[in-house]
Amino acid sequence: MTEPVRQVVEGRRADTVRRLLDATVEELAERGFGSMTVRSVAERAEVSRATAYSYFSSKEHLVTAVFWKRIQALPPSGADRTGKPGDDVAQVVDTIARMLAAEPALVRACTTALLADQQEVKRLRDEIGNEVYRRLTDAVGEADPTALDAVMTAFVGSLVLAGSGYLPMERMASHLAGITDRVLPRA
Repeated sequence: MTEPVRQVVEGRRADTVRRLLDATVEELAERGFGSMTVRSVAERAEVSRATAYSYFSSKEHLVTAVFWKRIQALPPSGADRTGKPGDDVAQVVDTIARMLAAEPALVRACTTALLADQQEVKRLRDEIGNEVYRRLTDAVGEADPTALDAVMTAFVGSLVLAGSGYLPMERMASHLAGITDRVLPRA
Protein backbone atom coordinates (compact mmCIF):
# COMPACT_ATOMS: atom_id res chain seq x y z
CA MET A 1 0.00 0.00 0.00
CA THR A 2 1.46 3.34 -1.04
CA GLU A 3 2.11 5.81 1.75
CA PRO A 4 0.77 9.32 1.15
CA VAL A 5 3.78 10.94 2.80
CA ARG A 6 7.40 11.49 1.82
CA GLN A 7 8.60 8.71 4.11
CA VAL A 8 7.26 5.50 5.61
CA VAL A 9 5.85 6.14 9.07
CA GLU A 10 4.95 3.94 12.00
CA GLY A 11 3.89 4.37 15.59
CA ARG A 12 3.97 7.91 16.89
CA ARG A 13 4.88 9.30 13.48
CA ALA A 14 1.85 7.61 11.96
CA ASP A 15 -0.30 9.32 14.59
CA THR A 16 1.23 12.68 13.62
CA VAL A 17 0.41 12.05 9.96
CA ARG A 18 -3.15 11.04 10.89
CA ARG A 19 -3.56 14.25 12.90
CA LEU A 20 -2.29 16.31 9.96
CA LEU A 21 -4.70 14.60 7.57
CA ASP A 22 -7.61 15.05 9.98
CA ALA A 23 -6.68 18.71 10.44
CA THR A 24 -6.61 19.12 6.66
CA VAL A 25 -10.22 17.94 6.41
CA GLU A 26 -11.23 20.31 9.22
CA GLU A 27 -9.41 23.24 7.61
CA LEU A 28 -11.05 22.54 4.26
CA ALA A 29 -14.50 22.45 5.84
CA GLU A 30 -13.95 25.66 7.80
CA ARG A 31 -11.69 27.76 5.59
CA GLY A 32 -11.71 26.23 2.12
CA PHE A 33 -8.71 25.36 0.01
CA GLY A 34 -7.83 28.93 -0.92
CA SER A 35 -7.37 30.01 2.71
CA MET A 36 -5.84 26.77 3.98
CA THR A 37 -2.08 26.63 4.46
CA VAL A 38 0.33 24.00 5.68
CA ARG A 39 0.90 26.29 8.64
CA SER A 40 -2.81 26.43 9.54
CA VAL A 41 -3.06 22.65 9.25
CA ALA A 42 0.03 22.20 11.45
CA GLU A 43 -1.37 24.55 14.09
CA ARG A 44 -4.69 22.72 14.12
CA ALA A 45 -2.90 19.35 14.38
CA GLU A 46 -0.71 20.79 17.16
CA VAL A 47 2.56 20.01 15.41
CA SER A 48 5.32 22.31 14.27
CA ARG A 49 5.34 23.65 10.74
CA ALA A 50 8.71 21.92 10.22
CA THR A 51 7.18 18.60 11.24
CA ALA A 52 4.28 19.08 8.81
CA TYR A 53 6.69 19.88 5.99
CA SER A 54 8.79 16.82 6.80
CA TYR A 55 5.79 14.71 5.75
CA PHE A 56 3.97 16.91 3.22
CA SER A 57 5.49 19.25 0.66
CA SER A 58 2.47 21.53 0.22
CA LYS A 59 -1.21 21.99 0.87
CA GLU A 60 -1.83 20.27 -2.48
CA HIS A 61 0.09 17.26 -1.19
CA LEU A 62 -2.00 17.26 2.01
CA VAL A 63 -5.29 17.34 0.11
CA THR A 64 -4.18 14.67 -2.36
CA ALA A 65 -3.05 12.49 0.55
CA VAL A 66 -6.47 12.80 2.20
CA PHE A 67 -8.14 11.84 -1.08
CA TRP A 68 -5.80 8.85 -1.51
CA LYS A 69 -6.59 7.67 2.01
CA ARG A 70 -10.33 7.93 1.25
CA ILE A 71 -9.90 5.86 -1.92
CA GLN A 72 -7.87 3.26 0.02
CA ALA A 73 -10.61 3.05 2.66
CA LEU A 74 -13.33 2.13 0.15
CA PRO A 75 -14.68 -1.39 0.43
CA PRO A 76 -12.91 -3.84 -1.88
CA SER A 77 -14.41 -3.95 -5.33
CA GLY A 78 -15.58 -7.21 -6.74
CA ALA A 79 -17.21 -8.72 -3.67
CA ASP A 80 -20.70 -8.09 -5.04
CA ARG A 81 -19.87 -8.62 -8.72
CA THR A 82 -22.88 -9.68 -10.79
CA GLY A 83 -21.02 -10.40 -14.02
CA LYS A 84 -23.16 -7.78 -15.76
CA PRO A 85 -20.83 -4.90 -16.72
CA GLY A 86 -23.51 -2.20 -16.52
CA ASP A 87 -24.54 -3.22 -13.01
CA ASP A 88 -20.98 -3.76 -11.81
CA VAL A 89 -19.70 -0.43 -13.17
CA ALA A 90 -22.71 1.35 -11.68
CA GLN A 91 -21.84 -0.14 -8.28
CA VAL A 92 -18.20 0.99 -8.48
CA VAL A 93 -19.14 4.47 -9.66
CA ASP A 94 -21.85 4.79 -7.01
CA THR A 95 -19.49 3.75 -4.21
CA ILE A 96 -16.87 6.32 -5.19
CA ALA A 97 -19.40 9.07 -5.96
CA ARG A 98 -21.09 8.68 -2.59
CA MET A 99 -17.74 8.89 -0.82
CA LEU A 100 -17.02 12.12 -2.70
CA ALA A 101 -20.47 13.59 -2.11
CA ALA A 102 -20.00 13.14 1.64
CA GLU A 103 -17.07 15.60 1.58
CA PRO A 104 -17.79 18.46 -0.82
CA ALA A 105 -14.97 20.65 0.54
CA LEU A 106 -12.49 17.87 -0.21
CA VAL A 107 -13.80 17.48 -3.78
CA ARG A 108 -13.56 21.23 -4.38
CA ALA A 109 -9.98 21.21 -3.08
CA CYS A 110 -9.07 18.17 -5.17
CA THR A 111 -10.12 19.98 -8.33
CA THR A 112 -7.07 22.19 -7.86
CA ALA A 113 -4.76 20.04 -5.75
CA LEU A 114 -4.69 17.00 -8.01
CA LEU A 115 -3.42 19.13 -10.89
CA ALA A 116 -0.36 20.38 -9.02
CA ASP A 117 2.96 19.84 -10.75
CA GLN A 118 4.72 18.38 -7.71
CA GLN A 119 6.44 15.03 -7.44
CA GLU A 120 4.48 13.85 -4.39
CA VAL A 121 1.14 14.95 -5.86
CA LYS A 122 1.91 13.30 -9.20
CA ARG A 123 2.77 10.04 -7.42
CA LEU A 124 -0.48 10.01 -5.47
CA ARG A 125 -2.50 11.20 -8.48
CA ASP A 126 -1.17 8.19 -10.40
CA GLU A 127 -2.06 5.88 -7.51
CA ILE A 128 -5.59 7.31 -7.31
CA GLY A 129 -6.06 7.06 -11.07
CA ASN A 130 -4.71 3.52 -11.14
CA GLU A 131 -7.00 2.41 -8.32
CA VAL A 132 -10.13 3.91 -9.91
CA TYR A 133 -9.12 2.48 -13.28
CA ARG A 134 -8.49 -0.95 -11.71
CA ARG A 135 -11.90 -0.95 -10.07
CA LEU A 136 -13.60 0.07 -13.30
CA THR A 137 -11.60 -2.45 -15.35
CA ASP A 138 -12.64 -5.25 -13.00
CA ALA A 139 -16.27 -4.16 -13.28
CA VAL A 140 -16.27 -3.83 -17.07
CA GLY A 141 -14.74 -7.28 -17.48
CA GLU A 142 -14.92 -8.44 -21.08
CA ALA A 143 -17.18 -5.62 -22.26
CA ASP A 144 -16.09 -3.15 -24.92
CA PRO A 145 -12.84 -1.46 -23.76
CA THR A 146 -14.02 1.87 -25.14
CA ALA A 147 -16.81 1.70 -22.56
CA LEU A 148 -14.16 1.70 -19.85
CA ASP A 149 -12.53 4.79 -21.34
CA ALA A 150 -15.89 6.56 -21.56
CA VAL A 151 -16.78 5.77 -17.94
CA MET A 152 -13.33 6.83 -16.69
CA THR A 153 -13.57 10.09 -18.63
CA ALA A 154 -17.07 10.70 -17.27
CA PHE A 155 -15.83 10.01 -13.74
CA VAL A 156 -12.96 12.50 -14.00
CA GLY A 157 -15.17 15.05 -15.74
CA SER A 158 -17.83 14.72 -13.04
CA LEU A 159 -15.20 15.22 -10.36
CA VAL A 160 -14.07 18.44 -12.05
CA LEU A 161 -17.66 19.63 -12.59
CA ALA A 162 -18.58 18.96 -8.96
CA GLY A 163 -15.38 20.51 -7.64
CA SER A 164 -15.96 23.60 -9.78
CA GLY A 165 -19.52 24.01 -8.55
CA TYR A 166 -21.18 23.21 -11.89
CA LEU A 167 -22.61 19.91 -10.70
CA PRO A 168 -24.17 19.75 -7.23
CA MET A 169 -22.36 17.17 -5.09
CA GLU A 170 -25.60 15.43 -4.22
CA ARG A 171 -26.27 14.90 -7.95
CA MET A 172 -22.84 13.50 -8.80
CA ALA A 173 -23.76 9.84 -8.17
CA SER A 174 -26.94 10.04 -10.27
CA HIS A 175 -25.15 12.01 -12.98
CA LEU A 176 -22.50 9.31 -13.27
CA ALA A 177 -25.12 6.57 -13.13
CA GLY A 178 -26.93 8.16 -16.07
CA ILE A 179 -23.76 8.25 -18.16
CA THR A 180 -22.83 4.71 -17.15
CA ASP A 181 -26.29 3.47 -18.15
CA ARG A 182 -25.88 4.96 -21.62
CA VAL A 183 -22.45 3.42 -22.13
CA LEU A 184 -23.08 0.08 -20.40
CA PRO A 185 -26.82 -0.48 -19.96
CA ARG A 186 -27.76 -2.37 -16.84
CA ALA A 187 -29.50 -5.72 -17.03
